[in-house]
Amino acid sequence: MIKPSPYLETAPLAAGDNVRLIAPSGPTDEESLQRAIAQLESWGLRVVPGEHIRARHPRVKYLAGTDAERRADLDDAWCDPDTDAVIALRGGFGAMRLLDGIDFDLMRRHMLRRDGRPKLLTGSSDITALHQAWDHHLGVATLFCPMVGNDPFKNSTVVPDEVASWLFRPWGGRELGFPAVDAARPLSRAQTLVPGSAKGRLGGGNLSLIAAGMGSPELIDVRERRDRRGPNILMLEDVDEELYRLDNLMVQLVRGGWFTSADAVVLGSWEDCAPVHEVEALMIDYLGSLGIPIVSEMGFGHDPDAPSAPLGVDVSLEAEPGERPRLWVDRASGQA
Repeated sequence: MIKPSPYLETAPLAAGDNVRLIAPSGPTDEESLQRAIAQLESWGLRVVPGEHIRARHPRVKYLAGTDAERRADLDDAWCDPDTDAVIALRGGFGAMRLLDGIDFDLMRRHMLRRDGRPKLLTGSSDITALHQAWDHHLGVATLFCPMVGNDPFKNSTVVPDEVASWLFRPWGGRELGFPAVDAARPLSRAQTLVPGSAKGRLGGGNLSLIAAGMGSPELIDVRERRDRRGPNILMLEDVDEELYRLDNLMVQLVRGGWFTSADAVVLGSWEDCAPVHEVEALMIDYLGSLGIPIVSEMGFGHDPDAPSAPLGVDVSLEAEPGERPRLWVDRASGQA
């Protein structure tokens, strides 16, 4: 068992903390970068952009600089003794290309901030690759959340405050997903596909990235790690994928044994994918016989108002027949 995250009881960040803003995946434009910096500074954070954050790959337009440039910004940000959090500007594609060149022994030696707590990594979508690596190699909790350089921070009336609440408040005891009742926020559409209850470490992320990582060091021994660490609740979401593509990705995960580590499955958003009822039917085809709770429409991922979710912490799921499922972060006293 690994030690519970201190962020269950203490807020990850406070005004005056130092954050490093990097682009480990796709490129940005100057307007988005300046808007992101202004957002972080409005929270009282001291922002240091990565040296290559404006870079563009010389050959392919979908990468923010070369692998070496993007990896250097990630390494420098994490290993800086003054860093409190490393914040991904946006997703896209490219984070997984960085993993094999990272010296995780070095990252482990530099993973604590000045107050002795672990540094925090934030981001979603393509950043799933980094979340998986940080969990496997470093054993630290991370925050799966909308990214400051993306449209939700510009267009959503709820995303900036919701992300801030996970950065500046402790995590323990908080409910995940959209609220059941709140006049100021989108309301929960969550529903139970297979009823039951479960407790375990929250993991997962973007379906395409997890499938692409099958067979990698980060995902090759998921069942053995589940036996060592305890139960897992796995989260999945995706964007811009036709149903046949989702089907193929699920085949990869099932055949690769990823779900052998699952004690429950939580489905997030499927923005610009097939209709939700078709996605749910597909998931039941593959997962319905596992005998574990499965819930849908929790909102994580690419929903325009997507909520955040801390990964690598223990959560509890209650999914009773005919009732709205509830997922919340356990308090420190409730973790092993």
